[in-house]
Order: sequence, then C-alpha cells, then structure tokens
Amino acid sequence: MLVVYLSIPLILLICGGDLGWWQAWFYAPLIIAAGIWARIWAERRHPGLTAARQDTENFRNAKPWDKVLAPLMAVSIGYPLVIVAGLDHRYGWSPAFPVWLNAVGFALIAFGYAFASWALAENRFFFTTMIIRTDLGYAVCDSGPYRFVRHPGYAGNILPLFGIVLALGSLWALIPAAAAMIITIVRTALEDRTLQEELTGYREYADRVRYRLLPGVY
Repeated sequence: MLVVYLSIPLILLICGGDLGWWQAWFYAPLIIAAGIWARIWAERRHPGLTAARQDTENFRNAKPWDKVLAPLMAVSIGYPLVIVAGLDHRYGWSPAFPVWLNAVGFALIAFGYAFASWALAENRFFFTTMIIRTDLGYAVCDSGPYRFVRHPGYAGNILPLFGIVLALGSLWALIPAAAAMIITIVRTALEDRTLQEELTGYREYADRVRYRLLPGVY
C-alpha cells in the first residue's frame, strides 16, 4: 500500500518532466498523508482493522458487481488523473491557471482526503469491497462523518478529483476525473441498495441521513 501512494506523485513528476513543478511537490505530501496517516489513524481507533480489510475473503465473497467496480474505482481515482495532468504540464495543453485557482484546488484535495480519512477511522467495518461480515458483527455506523452523508468515504474521494484539475492546472484531467466520479456514483448506488436490503438497521439510518454523497443533492 505504501508503494502505491509513493508511486502516484512519482508518476506525476515523471509524466510532467519538470522537477521544478511546485504544484506537483505540493500535491505529493497530501496524497502520501491520505494513504498512510489515514490508515494509522484507523488502526489506532480500531486495532486489527488493517488486517481485516486485507483479508482475501473480502474480495472472494464480495458482490459480483463489486469485484469489477472496486478495483476499477481504486485505479480510476489515482493514476489516470496524474498521468493526464503530468502530460498536460509537459506539453502545455492547458492554459496557465492563476495561483488562486491552484490554491482552491489544494483546499479541495486536503478537505476531501481529510473527510475520507475521518470516515475510514470512524467506521470499523470500512472494507474495500461490498461484503457484510456477520462473523465480525458488521453493523451500521452513524457517527462522525456518517451523520452528514451515508457514504462519506466516497464523498471525500470525489472532491480531490476536481481539486487535482485546479491544483495541477489541467483541463484535460477533467476527463478522467469525470469518469472516476461516474464509477464512484454507480458503486455508491449499488452499495447503498445492497445495504438497505441486507443490513439490519440500515433502512432506518437511511431515513435519518437522507443523502448518500452530497447533502441536498444526492
């Protein structure tokens, strides 16, 4: 996992071909912190969570649709954006963005990663695939960020998609960002439907917290 989060900024810099690209260097610690610090926080809150998340049974017994969507989403929210943004910077496809727009982008990235990290640390059943582990006492989580939306981990991952567009100054990165958002929304809808059908207490939770990803919208 550490290798994945270290490779993303490395690929960005390689594709960008510019060691003086300050936006890439600002982005690097954000993505690394999101990947590593969030898991350390979650493990301290819920010892054993990391091992439970990595259990091969989670993928083997996951819903068939999630065996496709889970890895597709994992890839889509990372590598395509930085590859496109890096190449955009190298070849100058997009016009220069003002620094204030870069700053807005970094704010979206930081807030999104922090919100997703909070969700990971709050929910001891935050697994990487859609599986209800009754053997572990799987139950509804309605505290922390789950008070605001039903899928805060996914909501937090959507914000940085468009934050990267602004922070790295790449209009072309809108294409993989939009694709990743669509994948995330589809997965959210299928996961939410499954939880309402199969997890005791989730329908009541859905009545209390009406929105899946964005309050007032969806």
